[in-house]
Amino acid sequence: MRVLAILAVLGFLAGCSAVPGFAQVQGASVIGTDKTLEDHVISLASGKNCSTIRKQKGLTYCEEDEPKITPNIYCYKTLAKVTCYDRPNPYGGRQKKMGEDNVNVAR
Repeated sequence: MRVLAILAVLGFLAGCSAVPGFAQVQGASVIGTDKTLEDHVISLASGKNCSTIRKQKGLTYCEEDEPKITPNIYCYKTLAKVTCYDRPNPYGGRQKKMGEDNVNVAR
């Protein structure tokens, strides 16, 4: 990993054409890890998994910045506890869905 970081820094300092084989190393890095050498340096510095290839696919640049999709959760009060389901109450009870009343709303 340090070798890749050093090569990337050398590429930044010297320019792509001045470092022999830089394009080949860059290509091998993209094929092997889906990251450019610059992406490796940024990932190392930020502690995140960042990739230009992800950005080109329409995703966020860093994997950790991807928004989390939360599933629909339906929670109902039952006797002495709250029960949650991934769909509306499958047992057809008459309980109100949690959060549909104004009892516990801060004013």
